[in-house]
Amino acid sequence: MALHDLVVIGLSHRTAPVEVRERLAVPEVDLARTLAEIVALGQVGEATLLSTCNRVEIVAAARGSAAGAAAELRHFLGLRSGLAGGALDEHLYEHAGRDAIRHVFRVAAALDSLVVGEAQILGQLKIAYGAASRSGAAGPVLSRFLERAFVVAKRVRTETGVARGAANVASAAVELARRIFGSLDGRSVLVVGAGKMSGLAARRLVTAGARHIVVTNRSPDRAATLAQEVGGTARPFAELETLLAGADVAIFSTGAAEPIVDRAMMKRVARSRRGRPIFLVDIAVPRDVAAAAAELDGVYLFDVDDLGRVVEENLAERRREAEAAERLVDDEVDGFSGWLKAQAIVPTIKDLRARFEEVARVEVERAVAALGPEAGPRQADEVRRLADAIVAKLLHAPTMALRQGGDVDGLALAEAARRLFALTPGAPVSAAPETAAPATAVKDRGGPA
Repeated sequence: MALHDLVVIGLSHRTAPVEVRERLAVPEVDLARTLAEIVALGQVGEATLLSTCNRVEIVAAARGSAAGAAAELRHFLGLRSGLAGGALDEHLYEHAGRDAIRHVFRVAAALDSLVVGEAQILGQLKIAYGAASRSGAAGPVLSRFLERAFVVAKRVRTETGVARGAANVASAAVELARRIFGSLDGRSVLVVGAGKMSGLAARRLVTAGARHIVVTNRSPDRAATLAQEVGGTARPFAELETLLAGADVAIFSTGAAEPIVDRAMMKRVARSRRGRPIFLVDIAVPRDVAAAAAELDGVYLFDVDDLGRVVEENLAERRREAEAAERLVDDEVDGFSGWLKAQAIVPTIKDLRARFEEVARVEVERAVAALGPEAGPRQADEVRRLADAIVAKLLHAPTMALRQGGDVDGLALAEAARRLFALTPGAPVSAAPETAAPATAVKDRGGPA
């Protein structure tokens, strides 16, 4: 397997709208079947398929030429999309060799994600690799490649700050709550309203250690449904003030036209809490909690704009940290490229050495036989040592050239060496080329001396 045989082809949120991406989306249950179709194309030796809401791409190791594999994959995706006349081509990207390695490492490290540093993509890539491994579509090269990608992703997350800080409103709510309470273990949460975002924030708070989830909403049925989803209990909306008095964190998202909590209500709530702080997350527009409530001691009120600023500050910091992550990825690309290049060059070096040693062995035996009976073991050993020294000196320069050649030059030199010295794949290296006839034999046939 050579470096230039790695191919990536696909599309993402950067190149295609959702209506195009959804045409190519592959459910997890269909990954094995789709991979079987890909490796049956002919030019693809190994393959992994990554399908998420933001990207669909195939990572492949070519069986024949990389260009042939890419053409087959492009045609395959075109058929799956149902878009006629090559309409899909304008949305596809294609990477080969080092560019393919860099792309996959960046994807695994969430440097190419819609939200830089998000954690979901690594898990999705592991699922894709698992499906490819179980179906036999991922062989030794892609296995080594993707396992290294996981290591790169871990290094990026632990050695840089690219994943630090909340990257969405729900996560920002948890981050701010931690700043206020230090730890969320055992804290009680009140969800006011049954919106999707408030439910997501509640789940994040539970993950962070909060407990005792209570949901209240003007519609009892919707409150009960959300309470079941977040593992909490539903209470009547009329008990709102009492529920606030018993909560540590309250998330508001009702869709009401006017505030449902004014300063007077929060003053009563704060008095009943006797100094215990309460964290109010108002993600409703229009707002559910009057801004004046934040003036009260122990009341920490944040609206959607406050949370948005936290998210943007964190994303800006992630983007700065991404520069360090990119440098780390470049170093890893160099390392893996070197390993992959060696997979093509090392066998050539071994075969070349075996060819020279075989020729030397044949000539040594011929020379020892020519010395006759008077040549003892010592003379035979000297001839062999001389032959070994000549082989080592002759091989030094070509071996160094092969090892130190660039990604392209090294492979070209390896191919040239195989042709020059008849290192045919699959042929026994002991089949040394026939040695030239002595000059005297040529002269005897009438040729020039």
